[in-house]
Amino acid sequence: MVTIYTGALCGYCAMAKRLLEDKGVAYQEIPVDLDVAQRADMERRSGRRTVPQIFIGEQHVGGYDDLAALDRAGRLDALLAGPDT
Repeated sequence: MVTIYTGALCGYCAMAKRLLEDKGVAYQEIPVDLDVAQRADMERRSGRRTVPQIFIGEQHVGGYDDLAALDRAGRLDALLAGPDT
């Protein structure tokens, strides 16, 4: 399962979701703008405070730039095809 923590006005969040959608990948979106508990969970899991934060299974991928870099390197599809997605 792919999980993406997002913010409503976040352009990088929109780009990350579009990249995943273009690959036909379903994801669970967790908006954190108004939910203090979800934001705290995101920060605990990722160690970061910014959105988006993307997880493939339990593996923290990072933000949009990290996701796009994995895609450019040809490594994203293999992660998405793994047993945790």
